[in-house]
Amino acid sequence: SIHLLQTFLESFAVVKGAVLLLEEGEREGPAEETFPSHTPSPLKLGGGASETQHRHLQAMVSLLRPEDTIKLAVRLESVSSVRVRYLIVVSTLHNKQESLLLGMDFPEAESDQCTIGLVLPIWSATQVYLDGDGGFSVTTAEETRIFKPVSIQTMWSVLQALHGCCERALRGVVIPGSGLDWAQHYYNHVESDRLCLNEWGAMTGLESVRRDSSGQRVSVERQIKEELRDIMRTEDLENITSKQVRSALETRLGMDMKNYKEYIDNEMMVTMAQMDKPSKIFDYLFLGSEWNAANFEELQKNNVGYILNVTREIDNFFPESFSYMNIRVYDVEATDLLSHWKDTYNFINTARLRGQSVLVHCKMGVSRSASTVVAYVMKHAHWPLEVALAYVKDRRPIVQPNDGFMKQLQTYSGILNASQQRHSALWRRKSREQRKIERQLSAASHSNEEDDSDEEEEEEEEEMESPDEVDLDEADKEVKRLQNVYCEDLHELNVEEISY
Repeated sequence: SIHLLQTFLESFAVVKGAVLLLEEGEREGPAEETFPSHTPSPLKLGGGASETQHRHLQAMVSLLRPEDTIKLAVRLESVSSVRVRYLIVVSTLHNKQESLLLGMDFPEAESDQCTIGLVLPIWSATQVYLDGDGGFSVTTAEETRIFKPVSIQTMWSVLQALHGCCERALRGVVIPGSGLDWAQHYYNHVESDRLCLNEWGAMTGLESVRRDSSGQRVSVERQIKEELRDIMRTEDLENITSKQVRSALETRLGMDMKNYKEYIDNEMMVTMAQMDKPSKIFDYLFLGSEWNAANFEELQKNNVGYILNVTREIDNFFPESFSYMNIRVYDVEATDLLSHWKDTYNFINTARLRGQSVLVHCKMGVSRSASTVVAYVMKHAHWPLEVALAYVKDRRPIVQPNDGFMKQLQTYSGILNASQQRHSALWRRKSREQRKIERQLSAASHSNEEDDSDEEEEEEEEEMESPDEVDLDEADKEVKRLQNVYCEDLHELNVEEISY
């Protein structure tokens, strides 16, 4: 029915037209495995989603049998500037160890109808490889097909899904003649035109390049790795392809990357794996990305009860299942994060005190959320900025706050330091006054000048024991000075003066 179809469609996350992820409602394991007492809400639209993508999804779903489900849909590159192609992963309710790939063709982007152009069963012997040219190949005993997703992020997502399908097929011994009978239904409904069929069957030029193990190659690979991480930290991975990354590397290094294509693709996937997994900063504190915030099972596994969303562009995916705090800002140097760090510290600390974990995320877990986590670590552990930043980077190597956030972290470090000195001076003053009262009482009871002389000597010794501690009034002045400096920097943005 239309109502059921709409409910089904709402279970997808749409991210910039590239990947449509169905929320995982099932789990691996025995049938008697228990499930959570509540069901997470449907995933919501990510940044850049459109009605066109919803229509595409609805059209693809309409071609499935009622008992079959789309697990993931990825938009692919096309030789045509008009046609739109998707590769979808389909499973069936009757046997969750069986799955197949369908190629879907839309005659144009605004079309509401599509046709099936490819059917590719996933057998036990099916293997998936990176092709070294921005795509991947799926190989069975009968055929090999090559696919090129529209971005690095989509390639990472589909590779994860395909490896999972291959593992399930291997465990279930899914071989031709003893499984996937339902694939015949889709073979009977391949209706794309000849141009589309030719594109699904096309093989790009595959080259087998002998690996050069010389010292020069090792040196170049080291440079590639460093530059690649920098590119992937700064680029939108949902809108950049492997070819564009390779071109950027050629520009930066001033050399042809043709002989390093396979190495570049593999390193991209390694970096994606690091970015895809949330980084454990403390036992209760995780730093991650949009993808971690949308992974309900991973959040449950990590005992996450609180989510700190430091983005302007990403929705809260499960508002009824987790406690959220939102800092709606963009990753630009002019953004004011410092004024939020008192509240974010309290939010993270609340999770810790209640025995739950907190995920702090932005788009990539590189700049906005990373800066906020570094600020928390500085205050919580009483560490200087250099130590806190090194600690967080050790647990998440891709962390790289932008220049504006680094300046704010330096200011925050000064504020924390002055505040700690202020409290130290206040404690010292109170302690000295208390001891002075005690001595006065003692002096009154004994009434001798020797006690008064001893008191003066002890006070002088106390001053000498802490020569580096600032006076309370001086500490107050330093805190105010740092606040004023920061507020002057943000004067043009009309940011109100902060108070710590």
